[in-house]
Amino acid sequence: MRYRRGSHPSSAADQPGPHAFWRFLPAAAAYFFLVSLLLASNTPASDIARYTFYVLWGVVLPGTLVFRALRRRPHSLIEDLAFGAVTGLVLELAAWAVLVRTGAQPFAVLWPLAVVIPFAAVPRLRRHWRPRGNTPYSLGWSWSVSGTVMLTGAYFHQTFLSLYPVLPDKEGSRLFGDMPYMLSLAANAKQNVPLTLPQVAGEPLHYHWFTFAHMAMTDMVGHVDLAVIESRLMVPALAALGMVITAVVAHRLIGRAWAGPVAALLVFAVNEFTAAYPNPVATWTFGAHSVRLMSWSSLSQAYSQPLLIALMGVVGDALRRSRRDGGTSQDGDSQGSDSQDSPPLLGRGVYVLVAFFALASSAAKASTLPVAVAGLALCGLVLLITTRRIPWHVVGLGAILGGAQLFATAAIFNFESYGLEIIPFANVQNYWADPAQLRSPAFQAAVIVSTLVAFLLNHQLKLLGAIPLISKRRFRLEPVQWFLLGASVAGACAYLTIKSYNASYFTLAALNFGAVLSAWGFCETFERAALGMRGRVALACGALAYSAVLTYGIYRYSDRWSAYVTRLAGDGQGAATTYSLLLPALVLAAVLVLAALGGAALWWLGARVWPPLRGRGAIVLLTAALATGTPGLFHDVLQSRESLWSYSWVMPGSQVEAARWIRAHSEPSDVLSTNSHCWQLEGPLPAGEKCDNTRSQWLSAYSERSVLIEGWAYAPRGIALSGGSVAYNGPFWDQELFRLNEDAVYRPTAAILGRLREQHHVRYVVVHRPSGSESPLLADLAKKVYDNGRMAVYELS
Repeated sequence: MRYRRGSHPSSAADQPGPHAFWRFLPAAAAYFFLVSLLLASNTPASDIARYTFYVLWGVVLPGTLVFRALRRRPHSLIEDLAFGAVTGLVLELAAWAVLVRTGAQPFAVLWPLAVVIPFAAVPRLRRHWRPRGNTPYSLGWSWSVSGTVMLTGAYFHQTFLSLYPVLPDKEGSRLFGDMPYMLSLAANAKQNVPLTLPQVAGEPLHYHWFTFAHMAMTDMVGHVDLAVIESRLMVPALAALGMVITAVVAHRLIGRAWAGPVAALLVFAVNEFTAAYPNPVATWTFGAHSVRLMSWSSLSQAYSQPLLIALMGVVGDALRRSRRDGGTSQDGDSQGSDSQDSPPLLGRGVYVLVAFFALASSAAKASTLPVAVAGLALCGLVLLITTRRIPWHVVGLGAILGGAQLFATAAIFNFESYGLEIIPFANVQNYWADPAQLRSPAFQAAVIVSTLVAFLLNHQLKLLGAIPLISKRRFRLEPVQWFLLGASVAGACAYLTIKSYNASYFTLAALNFGAVLSAWGFCETFERAALGMRGRVALACGALAYSAVLTYGIYRYSDRWSAYVTRLAGDGQGAATTYSLLLPALVLAAVLVLAALGGAALWWLGARVWPPLRGRGAIVLLTAALATGTPGLFHDVLQSRESLWSYSWVMPGSQVEAARWIRAHSEPSDVLSTNSHCWQLEGPLPAGEKCDNTRSQWLSAYSERSVLIEGWAYAPRGIALSGGSVAYNGPFWDQELFRLNEDAVYRPTAAILGRLREQHHVRYVVVHRPSGSESPLLADLAKKVYDNGRMAVYELS
C-alpha cells in the first residue's frame, strides 16, 4: 500500500490520544477569548450567557442530532458539531416559519424538543447522542483552527465591536448606515412570514431575508435584544463557525487534515491586492471588500457563508461518493482526495444535506447558490465530454440545486431582477473609457488588458494556489476539483457580465470555493518540497516578514507611491479620470514580479551550489504570492482605528430613545406614521433643498414596528427602478398616500387622522422635528404622549 509523502501508515486511532482536557482546551480558549472581547466591548455578561444557551440549545443540539442521523459513519466530534451547527441553522428556519405563522412565538424556546424527544425515545436514534468511533484531530490542528477563530474575533473587535454602540445614547453617536435597516428586518421577522418592508407597512419584501429570520429566532429563543445580537454577538459567532466549517470541509474534500487551517486562513486573511492606504469605499476599485463586507456591514453575507461552505462540502462529498462507487480519478493517480486521511463518505444522507443547505442558501444571499450551480455545471460538462456518458449523479445534484434556486426565485424573490442587466464589462469599462478617442488602438488595447489584469490581482489572489494544482495535473482534474474551479471562475465572470455594484457579491461567494482549491494546490506543492522542520520554520518566518514589510510600506508610502506612478505613467490626456486609480497596484505588482523573477534566478543558481534548495523554490514563490494579499487585513484595522468608515452616519440618541419608548408602549401589530424620510449626515435639510438620501430606517428599527412611510431607498420596487444601484432616492411611488402621511403632521384634520387610524391601522404619529415641526393643530386632534424636544409622539384615538 502506498502513502503520500507526509502521511503515516498507522491510523490516528492506533495512536494514544491526548487527555480530554488538552483536546478541549483549544475550543475553550477560543470561546473565552471571544467572551473577553465582547465584555471589553460593553456587552452584558447576561446577554453572552443567554446567547451561549441559545446557540447550544437552539442550533447546535438539534442540528448535530439530525446531522448524525443523516451521515453514515462518525468521523470526528468537531465535524459533527460544525456540520451540526449549520444543519441547526436550516432547522431553525423551518421552526421559525411554523412558530411565527401560528402565532406561537412565546413557545419558541421549546422548538428543539421536536428533535430532542424523538432522538431520546426511539432506540435507533438514541445511539446518536454518543456515537462510537470518533477520531480526534491532532492538537496542532485544533490550535491552528482555534487561532484562526481568535484572529477573526480580534479583527472584528478592532474594526466593529469596539467602535459602534449597541444603542446610540449621544446626539453625536454614529452607526454604519445599514445597521438600522438590518435591525428593522429582524424585528419584522418576529411577526411576519414572509417578511414585509418595515419602512413601508405591508409592502412585500422580495429579498434574501433568511438572515433576519435567524436573528428573530435568536431573540425569541434566547431572549436577547436584537440590537445586542446585531452589534455584538452575531458577527463573531458566525465568523467562528465559518472558520471551523471551512477547516472541516477542506479536510473532507482535499484529504489532508492540515489543509483545513490553510483554507481557513486563505478565506479570511488573503484579501484584495491594493497599493492604497487609506482605502475607503470610494476607492474600492472592483466592488465589495472581501473581509469587511463578509461580516458586520453585510449580515446576510456573514450568515450565508457557513451555509455555502457546508453546501460546498456535501456536494463535494457526493462527487467523491460517485468516484468511490465506480468512477475513476481524472488524473489516474491514486493520490487524490480519497486518501487514507480522508474522512469517511457521508453516505446516501448526503443528498438530504445538499437539499437542506441549498434551500437555506438560496435566500440567505442571492449571490451564493448561482456560483455553486455554475461549478456543478462545469463538472458535469467535463465528465460528459471525458467519459461520453451522462453523469447522472451530477444531474441529480444539479436538480436539487436548481430546484432550490427556482424556489427562491419564484417564492422569495418573485422573479424580481432589481434592475440587474447583463452588460459585459459594464462594471469595469470606466477604467478604459476614452470618450474623445485620443488613444491609439494599440494603447487602448493595452489599457483594457491592464484593467482585467488589475481585476484579477485585486480579487483573485486566493486562487493562486490552484495554478500549480492545475499545471501539475495538466487539467486532468478530479470531479471535485472541477466543481471548485467552476464555482471560483463563475463569481468573477458574473461580476464582469452583470452591471451592478451588487454583482461583486458573486465574486465574494466564489472566493470560498477558490480558497479550498488554492489550499489544495498549496498542500501538494508543500508536500513536493518535503521541507524539514527548519525549512518550515524559515518559510513561515519569511512569509510573516514579507507580509509585515509590504503592510508597512503601503501604509507609510502609498501616497508618495501613487503620486509618483501617476506622474510617471499618465498620458496627459485624461488618465486621472480613467485608469489612473489602477496604476499604483499594477506597477507595484510589476515590481514584485520582477523581484520574483530575479529571486528565482538566484534560487536556481544557488541550487546548483547547494542541492537542498532544489525543488523547493515553487513553495517559496507560492507562499510569497499568497502573502501579498495579507496587508489589507491589517490596513482595515489601522484605518478603523484612525477614522470610522465613510458610511458611518450620525444617529442621535434622542431618536433612539423615542423609538424605544414606542417599543415599550405599543403592540407589534401597531403601525406608525412619521415625517422622517431622509437620513441626513449631520442635521436637517437646508431650506429649499431636496432629500437625496431616503434611508431613514431608525424608527422601524428601534421601535420594532412597521411604519406607514419612512425611508424607501431599499424598497424592492424602488431598486428595480434605479437600474441596479444600491439604493433608490427617487420620489415615493404612491404620491396620494405620501400626501396623506405628510398632512397628518403638517396639515392635520380629524378626517386625515381618522383615515390613518381606520384604513392604515396607525396608532402613533411620530414627529421628527429636524425634518419639520408639526402643526399646532396636531395637539388638539391627538394626544401627545412623548416629547424630548427633538422628537414628539402623538397617539391617535
